[in-house]
Amino acid sequence: MAGDEAGGRAETLAAVGEFAVIDRLVAGRRQPGAVALGPGDDAAVVHAADGRTVVCTDMLVQDRHFRLDWSTPHQVGRKAIAQNAADIAAMGARSTAFVVAFGAPADTPAAAALALADGLWAEAQSLGAGIVGGDLVRAPNWVVSVTALGDLEGRPPVPRGGARAGDVVAAVGQLGRSAAGYALWRNGIKDFPALRERHLVPAPPYRQGPVAASSGATSMIDVSDGLVADLGHVAESSAVGIDVFTDALAGDHAAVAPAAEVTGADAWSWVLGGGEDHALVATFPGEPPPGWRVIGRVVDGPARVLVDGVAWSGSAGWESFGD
Repeated sequence: MAGDEAGGRAETLAAVGEFAVIDRLVAGRRQPGAVALGPGDDAAVVHAADGRTVVCTDMLVQDRHFRLDWSTPHQVGRKAIAQNAADIAAMGARSTAFVVAFGAPADTPAAAALALADGLWAEAQSLGAGIVGGDLVRAPNWVVSVTALGDLEGRPPVPRGGARAGDVVAAVGQLGRSAAGYALWRNGIKDFPALRERHLVPAPPYRQGPVAASSGATSMIDVSDGLVADLGHVAESSAVGIDVFTDALAGDHAAVAPAAEVTGADAWSWVLGGGEDHALVATFPGEPPPGWRVIGRVVDGPARVLVDGVAWSGSAGWESFGD
């Protein structure tokens, strides 16, 4: 793609035009076998061999969920796919296809839109999935809206509402890293590059969702809002209590404690209340599968989340309409 117009100015979305931009975004992309008909028609066709389709949607809004002075467009694309694919995994399914709607100002460089698409595709293809369609519109700021489709492959879905007293609570993936990275970015601290990167691009353990489903998980959720907050959803849906053990989270605490020290934060608030890591947390009637670690237990109701047997007094997690 040519990067400049005559005069050396970068091509914008307005200058190139909607349909020409779309042509560039989809050119040369290879769809996985689950896609019978990809972009180019009024709608795509995706195989649903299981007979059921898992569907979720999520939205990223500039300066609310990402900042373009922190993230590259490629990183924004990867994050947009990751947070949706984590929801598919939390149901015990495998992501098969994504539909993406992108809104941006008319003067957005066309190269930035292509870099966003490259990030979307990179994360989707790491899952064996594809981008099968979407929309491109003018908007005051960047908005990336993703709908994800998933295949249960014969497994039962794992809802939030199946936890039972006596189950163990187990997690896979990292906790607290994204919150630590956000604090570092916000405070202009350039140390701890791995934590800074983890805030920009999460690393969900996608393949462990189907593993948990096959291993008899009774409930599951991805940690998007914060461990305590998301386990609260499980507790409410299942009408049970959940007790989290901090000694089982010592490794997460140790990983973010140095960053907490330099930012003046409480590392436990990141581990227990920090969102956007997209780790998976599930309940099991017995031992969890390999790779999962027990971090708590399910107890009789009322619905509540305890930390080491007492109510957690810190931040529970993200609120979409909070400050």
